[in-house]
Amino acid sequence: MNVQPDRRQRALDAVSIEVIHNGLRSIADECFIALMKSAYSTNIKERHDHSACIMDIDGRIVVQAALSQSIHLSSMLGHVRAILETFRPEDLNPGDILISNDPFVAGGTHLPDVNFAMPVFVGGRLVAFCCNIAHHVDVGGMAAGSMSSNMTEIFQEGLRLPVVRLVAGGRIVDDIMNIILLNVRVPNERRGDYYAQIAACKLGEKRLQEFCAAQGVERVTLTFDEVIDRTRMRMRRAIAEIPDGVYRFSDVMEDDGNGTKDIPINLAVEVAGDRIRMNFTGTSCQVAGNINCPLTATQSAIGYVLKALLDPEAPNNQGILDVIEIEAEPGCLLNPVFPAAVAYRAHTTQRVIDVVLGALAPAMPDRVIAASNGSNTTAVFSGADPRTNRPYLYLETLGGGCGARSFKDGKDGVQQHIANTANLPIEAIETEYPLRVREYSLVADTGGAGQFRGGLSLRRTIEPVGHGCQFNGAGERFVKHPWGLFGGGDGDIGRMRLIDSRGNRIDLGGKPVPMICPEGSAIEITTPGAGGYGDRALRDVRRIARDWRSGKASLSFIKKNYGLEPDRLEAIPFDIDAPDYEDLRPGRKGGNGR
Repeated sequence: MNVQPDRRQRALDAVSIEVIHNGLRSIADECFIALMKSAYSTNIKERHDHSACIMDIDGRIVVQAALSQSIHLSSMLGHVRAILETFRPEDLNPGDILISNDPFVAGGTHLPDVNFAMPVFVGGRLVAFCCNIAHHVDVGGMAAGSMSSNMTEIFQEGLRLPVVRLVAGGRIVDDIMNIILLNVRVPNERRGDYYAQIAACKLGEKRLQEFCAAQGVERVTLTFDEVIDRTRMRMRRAIAEIPDGVYRFSDVMEDDGNGTKDIPINLAVEVAGDRIRMNFTGTSCQVAGNINCPLTATQSAIGYVLKALLDPEAPNNQGILDVIEIEAEPGCLLNPVFPAAVAYRAHTTQRVIDVVLGALAPAMPDRVIAASNGSNTTAVFSGADPRTNRPYLYLETLGGGCGARSFKDGKDGVQQHIANTANLPIEAIETEYPLRVREYSLVADTGGAGQFRGGLSLRRTIEPVGHGCQFNGAGERFVKHPWGLFGGGDGDIGRMRLIDSRGNRIDLGGKPVPMICPEGSAIEITTPGAGGYGDRALRDVRRIARDWRSGKASLSFIKKNYGLEPDRLEAIPFDIDAPDYEDLRPGRKGGNGR
């Protein structure tokens, strides 16, 4: 029997697929950088709180820019699928750009993340969508920054956008832009960021059209399927390596900012062959506060952690999401229903990641890490700049400790897991805003002890200059410590304090409501540390000595956790590659335990 080869096999070989795939990734990366370099706000141009991707005409993610945010993956997916549900293909035109942000009607995760998608036409044929998303520091609502712990419904969080055309046939729809800018606190900055997103879409359209002309539109679109299929197969093979079984773990969100405490997230990871199911039965119902996590954000968190554990080199695309089965009842914390408040959903995604790591620790002990800082510790400072009398709004999510792993200490003072942003430099803060940074440091003793220690937390102390300002913020792991694994110790908790003009420190808790920081006062924010990994009795004493000499661990911390006295530390070389000095450990020959 004469069997005709598959159409994709006839058109593409492995080399061609790789060339085209990398060309598409290059386009997404260029769009990401263009958006970053043309944005107005520090949150995008300095912290890189944005993403870019290319999607096919069925609403599947083909490539995502390398530096994108994992939490944005499903949000962009939801946006394009909402476009396809709202418009017929023939209703989309060259030069259109469609935007949305709403979690309940447009697939978003919270209102500050505004999605853009531009249909790309080649020879009159719709071939793809060039997409980007950026976190805008304000989209209106009851609080500056559009995030505050006392929000209890989506209406309080800002302007809700269904899928609408912001650009039609290449021309900005002024009526839509005017409505958006009327509802925000710093409209000139917002306009600049929206223009940057428009420019990134147009650049992506141009580059993709050029690429299709060079490679052939048929070959490019066939590669979409190949890239997604191959990623799906890679993930299936990796899942099959996990021993079959049911792996359980639970943790809690500390509070929702509205009186509900110890909010459980329960997970059973069910593995059978090359299939994996995340069953969140027993997880809390949605809460009054705004830590509810839309299912799109839950999906992004799980996609991220499975890729990190199973196949870190796999491309970020639809194939990763296709292998995930999620059981989360509508109305629960991880799949809330309208009109739930969701502004601080990123805190909850971090806990979702923790419970997946905790559940899979027995099956994959060499790949998991201990609990990281588990919080997108958020700070929002706003007011009128006394030099210009113009409004300003500074928003940042601060890094903290990253969990230790089976072979290495956790990273200090970093954004971790799904929060792939940068920490804002002091120079940017003090140049852009009427604020002064009194302190920016790592905090000693905040990483959990272990054979490998957890990462240290950060401390920022910020004061308004020449005026009083408004402050609000939120954090998690301010009560419950980041846990260690396999004998590793817990990391330290986070703290927020007001330092008044007399130097008194007033604890604000983890979910302070908007408040005034008077002139002469300051806000001190200490983020959580991270858990350690393994028996602390097995820690190489040279690592202990290095932590002490670098100021990352105090003598009291070392004595309490490792039993070493100062005179013993003095004798240990700083160089981690120096000859073995394990005989100085207590209980061993030559040690201070005998």
